[in-house]
Amino acid sequence: MRRPLRNVPEGDRGSVTAELAVGLPAVALVLVMVLVVASAAVAQTRCADGARTGARAAALGEDDAAVAASARRVAGDGARVVVTRDDGWVTVDVEAAVGFGGRFGPMRVRADAVGRAEPRLPAGSP
Repeated sequence: MRRPLRNVPEGDRGSVTAELAVGLPAVALVLVMVLVVASAAVAQTRCADGARTGARAAALGEDDAAVAASARRVAGDGARVVVTRDDGWVTVDVEAAVGFGGRFGPMRVRADAVGRAEPRLPAGSP
């Protein structure tokens, strides 16, 4: 047998359900926003790590194809890598798309690193 709610005024019944119906979508939206920001931060970190790896490979004397491959290996397969050499310096620019879907499309993150390019020694050199 159910006991009637004695301490709840008649006009306040169901107010918790209404508050939950309004509050739950707001909590879900905040959670989605946190996940989007975290995903973008991870992609940005991977781009920065990829650019640094590529600049290090160039400093060790690797050619542009090997530099781009090493940067792409760290940044992810979908990353766009551009290697630019100028007066003994190499710049590795890495850009990747963070796909969220929806109306706004993917967000793009990028990072670059600059290093001194060392000449590659011929095989068998000391």
